[in-house]
Amino acid sequence: MFSRTATTLPTAFRNHIRPLPTLRNALPRSTRLTPLQQRLLSTDTRAAIDKAVHSAPVVLFMKGTPETPQCGFSRASIQILGLQGVDPSKFTAFNVLEDEDLRQGIKEYSEWPTIPQLYVNKNFVGGCDILMSMHQNGELAKMLEDENVLIEDQPKEGQAG
Repeated sequence: MFSRTATTLPTAFRNHIRPLPTLRNALPRSTRLTPLQQRLLSTDTRAAIDKAVHSAPVVLFMKGTPETPQCGFSRASIQILGLQGVDPSKFTAFNVLEDEDLRQGIKEYSEWPTIPQLYVNKNFVGGCDILMSMHQNGELAKMLEDENVLIEDQPKEGQAG
C-alpha cells in the first residue's frame, strides 16, 4: 500500500550520543486522540501501517526521502540517525507525502500529532523533538545500542577480532 524507501544513512556520521525513552504521554490530554478518533483509522490503513512498522528494525515516517528530505525536522531526524551510526540494512523510511492516508493515519496510529515519527523494533520512540533531546542527553545512543541496530565496528587490518 505504501512505497518503501530503502536507503543508506551517511556513514561519515558515526559519533557517540545516547537515547531517551518514549514520551508517548507527553502531550496534554486535550491534544491526544479519543477512542472515537482512533476508530476513524480504517482497518486497511491500520494494517498497512502495522506492516510498515514491522518492515525493519528502524522505521522513520518522514516528509520526503532520506536523500531529499522535504522539511527541516525530517532532515534533522535523518542526520541524528546517521550520527548515531544506525545500520542502513536495519533502516527504512516511508515518505508520508506520497500517500495522504499514511500522512494522516500515522498520526492517529501513534497518537502523535507531528511528522517525522521514529519506530525502533516496532516501538514508537517519538518525533524530531524527542530524538533531538535523546540525542543530546545520550539516551538515544544507549537505546539504539541496546536494540542492536547500530553498525558493528569491524576490526582493522592486522588486528585480532
